Amino acid sequence: MPIRMTLPQTLTARIAASDRPLVGMWVCSGSPIMAELAAGSGLDWVLIDAEHSPNGLESILSQLYAVSAYPVAPVVRPPIGDAIVIKQYLDLGVQNLLVPMVDSAAQAAELARAVRYPTGGVRGVGASLARSSRWNRVDRYLPDASSTISLTVQIESAAAVEAAPEIAAVDGVDALFVGPADLAASMGLLGQPSHPDVVEGVLRSIRAGAAAGTPVGVNAFAPADADRYLAAGAAFVAVGADVAIVARASEALADRYIRSEDAADTATNVTTNVPAPGPAGTPSKPRANY
Repeated sequence: MPIRMTLPQTLTARIAASDRPLVGMWVCSGSPIMAELAAGSGLDWVLIDAEHSPNGLESILSQLYAVSAYPVAPVVRPPIGDAIVIKQYLDLGVQNLLVPMVDSAAQAAELARAVRYPTGGVRGVGASLARSSRWNRVDRYLPDASSTISLTVQIESAAAVEAAPEIAAVDGVDALFVGPADLAASMGLLGQPSHPDVVEGVLRSIRAGAAAGTPVGVNAFAPADADRYLAAGAAFVAVGADVAIVARASEALADRYIRSEDAADTATNVTTNVPAPGPAGTPSKPRANY
């Protein structure tokens, strides 16, 4: 007799059930070990990235397996909001999708159709062959599939901020997630995600979500930014990334234990854009945090 399965709660179901904002981090290394380390940290959600990270279907699957033993919501970002790519991710067992670069309500509506079966959508039917239904061990997967999937769309441009009220109101869009780095770039403020104009764009998006009853999350690696957006009503935040944590921690070790002249020699022999440590006893020049 096969085991009958019940799928975990989606990210947005967890947001709705929580009495506080949910806090998470990015997993960008492509490593299931790093994903498992993040999943066991006590954070609420982990974001496995395939837009700016070396992840394909097989490595995403490995990371989904790695985090499945932990009470954390795994969210996966595809490189593009394409219906065929989304179909593959859903059949892989991805329940929580974060789709980048959504600039209009029309684009958001197409994504909502991509995560639903006909007649309300265009998702191809292959669940009996796929991990999504645990190979037909999830009772009533086909009729109930939409309740097992959470679609979050990213607000990452000035145009998207303008359209945020309409995007947030699209049936099938479960949450918005603002990316201040790309938003800043679209506003001519590349590398300035904490600029007041960018902050106001984020706050406008949070207000638009609140008006539509749609939760809004934010990427906020700088603690002051995270605190600001949480105070403004953000329902979930991403406050770090595995690769950034390891990079900064290893640099701190080098700053602490390697003499400045040795570090300077190393810097001249390696082609890199990372600055050498400063004078002895001082940290190196701050690096961008996202």
